[in-house]
This record gives sequence, structure tokens and C-alpha cells, in this order.
Amino acid sequence: MTRVVAVHEFGGPDVLSVEDHDVGQPGPGQARVKQSAIGLNFIDTYQRSGLYKLPLPFVGGNEAAGVVTAVGEGVSGIKVGDRVCYQGTPGAYAEERLAPAEKLVPIPDGIDDRTAAAILLKGLTAYYLLFKTWPVQAGETILWHAAAGGTGLIATQWARALGATVIGTAGGPEKVRKALDHGCHHVIDYKAEDFPALVKEFTGGRGVDVVYDGVGKATFEGSLDCLRPRGLLASFGNASGVVSVPDLGVLARKGSLYVTRPTGTHYFARREDLLEGARALFDAVLSGAIKVEIGRTYPLAEVAEAHRALEARETTGSVVLLP
Repeated sequence: MTRVVAVHEFGGPDVLSVEDHDVGQPGPGQARVKQSAIGLNFIDTYQRSGLYKLPLPFVGGNEAAGVVTAVGEGVSGIKVGDRVCYQGTPGAYAEERLAPAEKLVPIPDGIDDRTAAAILLKGLTAYYLLFKTWPVQAGETILWHAAAGGTGLIATQWARALGATVIGTAGGPEKVRKALDHGCHHVIDYKAEDFPALVKEFTGGRGVDVVYDGVGKATFEGSLDCLRPRGLLASFGNASGVVSVPDLGVLARKGSLYVTRPTGTHYFARREDLLEGARALFDAVLSGAIKVEIGRTYPLAEVAEAHRALEARETTGSVVLLP
């Protein structure tokens, strides 16, 4: 038996239930993983609340690291004893679990398990946004919302290493300082300042080439006002609520703008794309271009409190749960 955190009904953090489950033996294409660290992400809260619906009941969580303890028939490239991590695979809130072997990524020497669990989902999100959705070029200017969050701290450092001018937003003086220390050239306190006006000031009235927005409803209109003509808004999250665009004409009026809503599910559907992104991420960490910030850790049994802190925007950097 192993402890897991299950969801039997959609709702707030109180629906998270710590239970004992039988792990079982891996079937064809599966591996059993004894987990040492579990990453916390906003998608976990979306699935728990029912914004992103999974069939009930389910075990929460989407990202973790650990060691392979058994493999099923037909598994190649992964063996017992390997240190691995994964992302985008529901069921991570567990001491031990079965997982699709094709989703497991070997952890290289020099990266510890907590770091791997803290960065894979967030770092791969930064990777597909910065390298695939809008391939950032040296000399471009970007705006990244929630720059002091787990994904933001990774992405802004990475974007600066690519040669971009990085403008971030954050809520409150402490988060502003954190973002400035992790890659941003300018940081705007969205709680106290007019971020579209300041973006235009920082860019000499031109606007940025691309806005990366994981906040959603609260920042959508302002994000459009930050773009140069024919710029791109990449909306990749809903921390403040779901975005709706009833009038596409707004994109024409504000400069023939582009908007996309990408997800890692589509960017990493093929294993070769997953491994390519993970290699780029780990190389950036090992080179020192990305310094990993683990803001808080919680015991797995206190996952409800971790969800509350994340949703209240009280955290900076990555949050890791410890089985």
C-alpha cells in the first residue's frame, strides 16, 4: 500500500483526501516509480476545482521525481534503479505510483530530485513558449506576467540568456525584488502600477514583441495594449480566471495582433520532443543560465495548505511536496 492524495468530487482544497492505495505491478509499457519529490502546479488546482475536468475519482498532481522500482513488458530505455522525473501525467500525489514509461525522463548527474520535480513542468512550459510558440531572438523585448512565480523565474532567466530584454510583472515589493534578481531588466508591480503604460514607457512607445500571460482574465486586455503591431499574446494559464474574447475585432483595432492558447500536451505529444525540451532545460540549469528557486516545501499530507497558498498567490518560485 502507498499513500496518495485523491479527489472524489470537484471543489476547493478541502476535497483533497489522503488515502492508502495499492500500487500494483506495472503492466505493458508502464514503470513503477518510488517518488522522492512532487512538484506543485496551477494545473493541479484547475483539475481539483473541475475547471479542467478529469474522470472522478482521480489522484492529483502532474509532476514528480524518483527512482524506478519495476518495469512492465515492452519497456525499453528505462530500467530499475534509474532516477527519473515526469510532467503532464496525472497521479503524481503519491509515495509510489505506476506511470507510462514513455513519459519518464532520465535525470542527469548534477540535478537532484527536488530540483527535477520543481522544474520539469514549469521549465518545459518555458521551453515551448520561448523556443516554439514564439522563438525569442536576441534584441527582442518580451513581457512575462507573474515573473516571480515558479514558471516565471525559470523563463525570465532563460529569456535573458537568449539576449532578450525582459519586462516582468509581479505583485508586491518582495516579488518585484525576486523577479529583478532572476533575469528581468524591468519589473512592474501590477498591484500598484499601470503595467501597459509602463511597458510603453520602457519600450519608447513601441510595445513588446510578445506577451507571455499565465494570469488570464485579469491581465488579458492590458496585455493586448502592451504589444507592438502584429505582436503575439501567448495565453497559457488562468490563475485569475478564464479568458473569453467575444469580439475578435479587438485584435484588429489594437494592431493586427495574434493570440494563441498553447499547452504542453500538444508540444510534447512525441517522446522525442519531450526529451529534446528536457535536455535543453537541464543543460540551461547545469550551465548556470537558470538558477532554480524552491520557495516552499510541504509534506504530502499538507497538500491542501499548499494549494491554498498557491491560489492566494502567496508563493514565489517552485513549491515541492515531500512524500
